[in-house]
Amino acid sequence: MSSFGEMSPVELSKGLNQLKSEHPPLLAQLEGLFKLTKQIEEDSTSENTFEELINKVNEFKAALDPHSEREEGVLFPMMGVYIGTASGPIAVMEYEHDQAKAKIHEFLEKAACTQTDEEKKKSAELVKNAYYILTEHFAKEENVLFPMAEHMLSDDEKEELYQKIQEIK
Repeated sequence: MSSFGEMSPVELSKGLNQLKSEHPPLLAQLEGLFKLTKQIEEDSTSENTFEELINKVNEFKAALDPHSEREEGVLFPMMGVYIGTASGPIAVMEYEHDQAKAKIHEFLEKAACTQTDEEKKKSAELVKNAYYILTEHFAKEENVLFPMAEHMLSDDEKEELYQKIQEIK
């Protein structure tokens, strides 16, 4: 997105810092998923690798869902008051969330009835696409969206953000 220019480094408030700190463990899980998809592409004989991918995708989804809810349910609406949500950065962030979740959902649906090695490879491709979307997405949040929110939100709003995201488990 060329409309996302990098902002200068800024110290984040505790709520925004929490959201940012949730990224490294999610990225570590994504890296593991990506490695499994590569193995499936290269070695079409391993049933165990595909089963492991299904299990790891379910684990990843369980970790991603509350993080997404903290952003979509709290941060994005708070920022939307200032910059809107129908277009611009918030609309892009929500679109990327939707795209990644759709790929993960489609993978889990297809994986339940996937039989041939070729079908497994096509299903694994969905996970790889989610990986690409989310790694770029997290970088945009960390380099643009979170610093933007830090400048935009009042101290009271930052405290409210922190309190509200604590409620989402």
